[in-house]
Amino acid sequence: MIWDWDYTFEILPVLAQAAIVTIEATAIGFVLALVLGLILAILRMSGPKVGWCVSVFIEFIRSTPLLIQIFFLYFVFPSFGVTLDAFVAGVIALGLHYGCYCAEVYRAGLEGVHRGQWEACTALNLSSLNTFKNIILPQAIPPIVPVLGNYLVALFKETPLLSAIAVMEMMQTAKILGSETFRYTEPITLVGIAFLIMSLVSAALIRLVERRLNLRSAK
Repeated sequence: MIWDWDYTFEILPVLAQAAIVTIEATAIGFVLALVLGLILAILRMSGPKVGWCVSVFIEFIRSTPLLIQIFFLYFVFPSFGVTLDAFVAGVIALGLHYGCYCAEVYRAGLEGVHRGQWEACTALNLSSLNTFKNIILPQAIPPIVPVLGNYLVALFKETPLLSAIAVMEMMQTAKILGSETFRYTEPITLVGIAFLIMSLVSAALIRLVERRLNLRSAK
């Protein structure tokens, strides 16, 4: 038989354990990307000198392959005295890479808020921090949620690259299972189905968050 159901049920628990690693890498990497992206966006808009340096950094990261960045963090950093665990190096690479993409999304959202909002807050003698946190950011976030959500799904689908540094996520586990039994159809197919299901769930959650934010903005 091309498909062995007994073998399928045998490897399901192993792949489920690996799926936890994949989800953890995705969640931590995306949170890092969101935070880093916001910081980079603010720095890029803070002034010409700082903005130029940040712009160069963002374009450099976005123009180099994620796999090379993963290798650099894991294999090259030890030469400078910084040794990272494979999982940590992979998550940092994911967060850094997608943080640069998120920075441009944040910048577009922040620039979409009318300048008059800043001027009104200044007239009301509100501090810059309060203005940004309570007035500008709540208006900038809802329109960019779909794009940020797309990057979440894209980041999730990039996690198999972590197998290059032996992180035991789903794809690496599937390859090991296949090499042990010379049966690749079942593990690879299950991983593909798992990625499809989790991507669809992520997309549904993103739409839910988008609707909630739009309703809150409307009120």
